[in-house]
Amino acid sequence: MKVRVDPERCQGHTLCAMRAPDIFELSEIDGHATALDEEVPADQEEAVKEAVLSCPERAITVIS
Repeated sequence: MKVRVDPERCQGHTLCAMRAPDIFELSEIDGHATALDEEVPADQEEAVKEAVLSCPERAITVIS
């Protein structure tokens, strides 16, 4: 599984980082999220799925 955050859609709500802190980091400049690594470890897949569902901007894309 791969994950990406669309920087144009992300508004920095921080919900993804709360759901999957090992996968997403927040910019100290604008609070927007980025994926630390595009490849998601198997043990983090559920947390990433929760992050996708929690994003109000639908800025996170998962590719299986």
